[in-house]
Amino acid sequence: MGLPGRPLNRPSRRELLGGSAAVLLEAFTSPARAHNDAGVVDPPQPVPATALTLHDGSTASSRALLRGKLTAMQLMFTSCRASCPIQGALFAKAAKALGDTLKDAQWLSLSIDPARDDPVSLRRWLERFGPHPRWRAARPEPKQLAALVRFLKSERPGPDPHTAQVYFVGRTGDLVMRSVDFPAVPELLRVMKSLNARA
Repeated sequence: MGLPGRPLNRPSRRELLGGSAAVLLEAFTSPARAHNDAGVVDPPQPVPATALTLHDGSTASSRALLRGKLTAMQLMFTSCRASCPIQGALFAKAAKALGDTLKDAQWLSLSIDPARDDPVSLRRWLERFGPHPRWRAARPEPKQLAALVRFLKSERPGPDPHTAQVYFVGRTGDLVMRSVDFPAVPELLRVMKSLNARA
């Protein structure tokens, strides 16, 4: 089964990635997992302004949190016992592997259960995986959740807000790429480094 939607090898996308399209194509062409709207977002789209509460109890707007950073973002919820622990382990390994190679890289886990996932729950969830200092967890305001999920999942949101994709946001705060479900750690690192190289 191939990737739905737009192909990854259009010339404009090669330009967007500054010559790194070959690396990104390799990273996101796992046919068994590519059932979501995976690929480069062309043109990049600004992440909606969303009020977030972080695991340390602080608050921030999504735009303030994302701007000036290279961000890998996932959707999760702390009471999940199926895919979310896999997603947490994935980010923990990727953050550790990347280390301080990219000074402005960050990892962000966003809860889709903001009514129950308070800062204490988010902090405990992170602690299960031995988080990197640049890995954060946050919950959006409940009224803003649906719009944020629709944006991230594009035209194929489906009835379930959960997904095992990773969303990549550039330093301008724009969504630039959606991964397939459960991308491997080397894939995450290649994409983050490729996005850094084109900045």
